[in-house]
Amino acid sequence: MIAIAGAKGGCGKSTVTLGLAEAFARADTPALAIDADRQLPNLHVMVDLDRTPTVATLGSETDVRELAQQHPRVPNVGIVPAPTSAQTFEYGSLGESLDADGVQVLIDCPSGAGPDVVDPLSQAAGVIVVTTHTDRSLEAAEMTIEMARRLGVPVYGAVLNQCSEVPDRATRWEGVPLLGCVPERPSPAEDGEVDDAFDDIVERLVTQSPTDRASPAYAGDRLPIGTTEIDHRLGGGLPPGSVVALVADPASQAEHVLYRATDVRGTLYLSTERSRKSVRRAIESSSVGSSPPTIRHVADEGALEEIVDLIGKLPNSANLIVDSIDDLERRDRSAYVSFLDELTERIAETGGLAILHCLEEIPNRSATLRAADAVFELETVAPGIGTDVEHYLSVPKYRPDASFTETIALEFGERSSVGPIESPPEPADGG
Repeated sequence: MIAIAGAKGGCGKSTVTLGLAEAFARADTPALAIDADRQLPNLHVMVDLDRTPTVATLGSETDVRELAQQHPRVPNVGIVPAPTSAQTFEYGSLGESLDADGVQVLIDCPSGAGPDVVDPLSQAAGVIVVTTHTDRSLEAAEMTIEMARRLGVPVYGAVLNQCSEVPDRATRWEGVPLLGCVPERPSPAEDGEVDDAFDDIVERLVTQSPTDRASPAYAGDRLPIGTTEIDHRLGGGLPPGSVVALVADPASQAEHVLYRATDVRGTLYLSTERSRKSVRRAIESSSVGSSPPTIRHVADEGALEEIVDLIGKLPNSANLIVDSIDDLERRDRSAYVSFLDELTERIAETGGLAILHCLEEIPNRSATLRAADAVFELETVAPGIGTDVEHYLSVPKYRPDASFTETIALEFGERSSVGPIESPPEPADGG
């Protein structure tokens, strides 16, 4: 199975999936295109087929090819629609026998870099990364490449969609073969030049050697948190498996630290107070968000159990954000401490990074701070009327280095470069 992925929405993953399937069929290799985008399923729409049956109706005794609908224009191509939002499905159940049977399986992954992408991507033999020429799309493609390498999935190459030539930035991607450019056309499904481009891409794919597909070794022993000033001071980020307690006043704008973290790797964002729509809108309106996280609202009586179930499915090297942890800290202390044990063990197991957003002072806060590997305390200072608000981060607890006592000046708004490390202004007399 080959995953077709790209973190930026609208880069043309479905177009590329369908184009490759048709090109494989023209090369006498039957193909199966499976849609994995349950939120914005598009494959069946592009070829005017029914939404059902979806891949989620696959039974233990059923061959996925039995679910496929025939492409109306290309006899050797089958289309399988994505699960609905109410259906559960794990792509590992597809098995690995289809490629051996001479059928090329292509998985059209959703946008972003969260668990909804990781499930189909991690089951694939390799990934083709799709991007357009825009900076945002190229940046998102680089995130997809990094995610694939952390999952141990070989990057077969990149397809430059709606491009007449390869952007300079893409030529600098180490270990990523540039498979070809697909020209921009009003109706790509019925254009001869587009067909030729996909035929050339398939020819390059089938002639690749194992060396072509070998990923360069992933270097680095730190996970960046996404805020440049913090990552610079921490020597590149935090050790994999770290749990951070971000302590801040509700009016401190600490959410910017959370939003930036979603832009550096796949993230499961759990909100206990705001709706999914509200969180997504806030991230999109900030200066980050080219790769949206997977967002879940967890606030009912069974929230602790629900979160334990969700984090049990976290992929390796992913982020977990809980915003805020306050509601969970109000639960029974024994149940909450047990929950923290599950969380820290899972983050250590996956080598990921967890950020627990702590706002109001809660009786069980001591358990949160004790479980955390690092405690970030954000202070917001308004020096005077008409002056910019200033933000300062101190780190009173940091397990890799107990001597961390400096304060980091942060800037919220546009992405900031490394700022000076200084102490916050002294409070006025009597303050």
